Amino acid sequence: MSIQISPSPIPNSNVVSLTSTFLDKDAYLTELLNQVTASKTEGWLQDLRQGAANWVRHSTIPTTREEEWRFTDLSSLRKVQFNVETVNYASLQFDILPETANSRLVFVNGVFAPELSAVTDLPSGVVVSNLAGLSAVEQEGVRQYLAQAEGAQEVFTALNTAGITDAAVVWVKKNVVVETLIHLVFISVAGETATISQPRCLVVAEGGSQVSLVEEYVAGKMPTPQEEVYFTNAVTEVWVGDNAEVSHTRVEREGAEAFHIGKTAIAQSRDSRYTCHAISLGAKLSRHNLEVLQTGEQTQTTLNGLTVISGKQLSDTHSAIALNYPHGTTDQLHKCIVGDRAHAVFNGKVFVPKLAQLTNAAQLNRNLLLSSKARVDTKPQLEITADNVKCAHGATVSQLEDDEIFYLQSRGIDENDARKLLINAFAAEVINKIPVPSLREILLNTVNNLKSLTND
Repeated sequence: MSIQISPSPIPNSNVVSLTSTFLDKDAYLTELLNQVTASKTEGWLQDLRQGAANWVRHSTIPTTREEEWRFTDLSSLRKVQFNVETVNYASLQFDILPETANSRLVFVNGVFAPELSAVTDLPSGVVVSNLAGLSAVEQEGVRQYLAQAEGAQEVFTALNTAGITDAAVVWVKKNVVVETLIHLVFISVAGETATISQPRCLVVAEGGSQVSLVEEYVAGKMPTPQEEVYFTNAVTEVWVGDNAEVSHTRVEREGAEAFHIGKTAIAQSRDSRYTCHAISLGAKLSRHNLEVLQTGEQTQTTLNGLTVISGKQLSDTHSAIALNYPHGTTDQLHKCIVGDRAHAVFNGKVFVPKLAQLTNAAQLNRNLLLSSKARVDTKPQLEITADNVKCAHGATVSQLEDDEIFYLQSRGIDENDARKLLINAFAAEVINKIPVPSLREILLNTVNNLKSLTND
């Protein structure tokens, strides 16, 4: 294995557990921790969880006084008492991508659902399973990577680690090319009370391998419509070995009253290639932290993102790319379509230290506001200390142009349809890059059917 492992930044279980109530810094966070740690595990996994729990107990939920969270107010989250609750998913409905009819893992409220999963169409040399379904040898391999990515001390990431009982695992052996698309589906279903689930995903692509996967977060479709409150706190770690290639599509389509906070942490070894298409459409409040760490030279990183929100939704995307070696190439495009009173946030950082000579980095955030009350806060950032690089970044904020709408109307298209065409064209630049035809169609139809986007 060519991937370099850094020591876990989470304190280990030998640290004295600070369980006294008066030592807990945040009572609400402590109550969440008590909920997610109620189920116990054994061995190394329990040690890992205990170390993370110790960290959470002397942490706090971020507030707008912190720079990284100043545009995202979590006070509405703190008003809800969440519980861990399993549900009967016998009548659950969800979209099955035809490309992944026999290559999908499904979790419901964070619990593996074998009856909804199907993993029969995969070549030798690739493992797609929940953590509990792995052999002892395979679990020992997972131990080297699970919760070892940078950023594990972030409070919601640590909370997820403290509650791990299972995980989705995709492991591709050295030089194996996986032609079949893999679909990881995390479904949240409202129970009798507000529920919290903590999906966990680990992807390891060994040297010279190639794999494509879709990671999707959706609200379960039940026979009776539900708009109940729930909270999804998700963490995904992706390890890309030397000369390996990972194509990763992440789709968030949570329910209208949901909270969603997600972390995607990627470690890229020498000559590796990683592409992420991140789509955010749902949830009352959502946040995606996308963090890429370069661990070898001559890596290629492509990040494409699309946020489409309306009503009073808030969607926050924070990305960070740390380039530590020469000859790295990064290209990031993130687009936001914001209607009604919705609020989009984008903060993208690219770090280019002195060691990262001959880096080529480009970053662009484009925003389309469809209402006079829609809001976007954008902050693309480049921090460069290397002196032989090619780097650029920028941001634009615009509205639909009256002359473009008039031109379409002059061709016999009514105003509402003209607005839809222009909105779809703006979104399609990102959606059409997704290498999954059926998913592209679903997403384009979703954007097209959002009536609130066409009403000022």
